[in-house]
Amino acid sequence: MQGYAIRRFSDGVLDAMVRLSRTRANYWLEFVLDTALGATLLGEGLRRHNPSLVVVLLILLGLLAFTFIEYCAHRWLFHGSPQIFAHGHTAHHGNPLGYDSVPFFLPALTLLGFIGLFLLLMPVSAVLLLTGGIAFGYVAYGFSHFMIHHMRFRHSLMRRWAAYHHIHHYHPDCNYGVTTPLWDVLLGTRYASTRSIARPRSDI
Repeated sequence: MQGYAIRRFSDGVLDAMVRLSRTRANYWLEFVLDTALGATLLGEGLRRHNPSLVVVLLILLGLLAFTFIEYCAHRWLFHGSPQIFAHGHTAHHGNPLGYDSVPFFLPALTLLGFIGLFLLLMPVSAVLLLTGGIAFGYVAYGFSHFMIHHMRFRHSLMRRWAAYHHIHHYHPDCNYGVTTPLWDVLLGTRYASTRSIARPRSDI
């Protein structure tokens, strides 16, 4: 009886999180929370660390680390077996203009987990700068993803950047990177057209 009650409670919590993740308020609250968290981390990191090349490198390393986190999450969580992630992402593929997202507090909690892990390995000031870079990488990803689906770009470079992600919606087993194709290239998941290339004519 107790196990049944616990299962019903957990199912209710999961259902509430799924419904929350489909709302516009959740979508934009996530941006606000993550931007505020990133600004706090970077601000405190800069206060503790004298301006130097190391500061810039730590922030850039955080941004680069996020692109790998983005790739892994998209490939193995959103297109993987955990149903809470895969189900919501399937809804996004069905309606790219919708507001399906993760619950607004989940990325912040994940980042706090990274902070706890990094504190075991690095000085506090370095951790703050690194995770601040990761946080703003996530914010940049969110805005990039929104713009790709809601804007029409005029510049050819921006159109190619957006097209890279649009291809993923037709070929979901490739092009997992949104902000950059770097990890798709390195890990062999970049889309390659199967159209055969016409052979040049030989004039005899």
